[in-house]
Amino acid sequence: MEEVRVFPLTCAVQNYAWGKLGLDSEVAKLVLGGDPVAVVEEGKPYAELWMGAHPKGDAQIKDNRIAQTTLGEWIAHFPACLGSKVKDTFQGQLPFLFKVLSVNTALSIQAHPNRELAARLHAQFPEHYPDNNHKPEMAIALTRFEGLCGFRPAEEILGFLKSVPEFHALVGNEAAEELRCSVGNAVHTGQVLKKCFTRMMNCEKKVFVDQLNMLVKRVTEDGAAGKDTSSSIGDLLLRLHSQYPGDIGCFSIYFLNHMLLEPGQAMFLGANEPHAYLYGDCVECMACSDNTVRAGLTPKYIDVNTLCEMLNYTPAPASSKIFPCVQDASDPCVSLYDPPVPDFSVMRIQVPPSVKQYTVAPVDSASILLVIEGDAMATSVAALSDITLSRGTVLFVSANESVSLHVTCPSGMTMFRACCLL
Repeated sequence: MEEVRVFPLTCAVQNYAWGKLGLDSEVAKLVLGGDPVAVVEEGKPYAELWMGAHPKGDAQIKDNRIAQTTLGEWIAHFPACLGSKVKDTFQGQLPFLFKVLSVNTALSIQAHPNRELAARLHAQFPEHYPDNNHKPEMAIALTRFEGLCGFRPAEEILGFLKSVPEFHALVGNEAAEELRCSVGNAVHTGQVLKKCFTRMMNCEKKVFVDQLNMLVKRVTEDGAAGKDTSSSIGDLLLRLHSQYPGDIGCFSIYFLNHMLLEPGQAMFLGANEPHAYLYGDCVECMACSDNTVRAGLTPKYIDVNTLCEMLNYTPAPASSKIFPCVQDASDPCVSLYDPPVPDFSVMRIQVPPSVKQYTVAPVDSASILLVIEGDAMATSVAALSDITLSRGTVLFVSANESVSLHVTCPSGMTMFRACCLL
């Protein structure tokens, strides 16, 4: 039924151990909102909701009047739904994967390769790097969201080398002095940061475990005595150590910016950008890939040498890592997060309570629409019938199709829409 080009989806839930439990998870709340008969188990982690056609989590088409059962199958049958530019550029594939994440415990010190490195890693180690695509991604906070992103300014790292002797012991006197002398020379600072970080990450396990245990003991005792432990980022250190005891990744907080995003704020994570998610709920969009290079705070495969070699070591303040959204010139309800990659863009749509009729405008790309808050009746000439929208509803909208909403919720609506704006 090619004439059907707008339809609801049932999306895959990933129950990774780091996810929030039960109804503490935004993922679980959205699943329950989108399907009132769904069962949410209180002690079970609900980590990710996958909205897209990725083989590991291909969304199910809700309407049984459509012959294909998954979004991937439907796109393969009707690739024109992608839009002509998207279809040609990405060889008939949906180029992005849209997600909701609910993070309870830290989610690995990691980075994603560029296309060239991704192809090489996939050829050499396909069991660890399952495809040859790059994986830029963007996280947009739904609740207060905590993470690590990019290398801190050298002055901040030098401050920790002075105030945290256990950290200094892992980096070493020579590398620490080189970093101090490099301040003011951006290129040289990046080179020295690589030396410092690589030296720490390659420490013998007994050495860094001993130093970490000494640091945790000192911070714990200082905290119990009522002393200020902020110069060691004590609260975060103890939290990470409780989640991953004896893990070298606990020391990464002294190299990487500690990010606190308020709802609606975003981080863009381009190729080779070191990062970790620590706590909170976010919408995430990424190129359709599963390539991640990890080196700490994870039980998964660790590839320290690749990570240390690939990273972007340009130091920058935390404020520079917040990715700005821009107001859509033609629609005051739309804020656009448009990263410097072709694979995806994300729109946040906030319909105020005063607006009862709203049109989701057509774009020259297939898109996926997620309802975060609010209720509406959706109509489209490209849909088999009217579609009831409520919290957790996920809608696939083919290229160049519009959807009219009759908003029934007195408090308005909040939605996110992923697409590819070439």
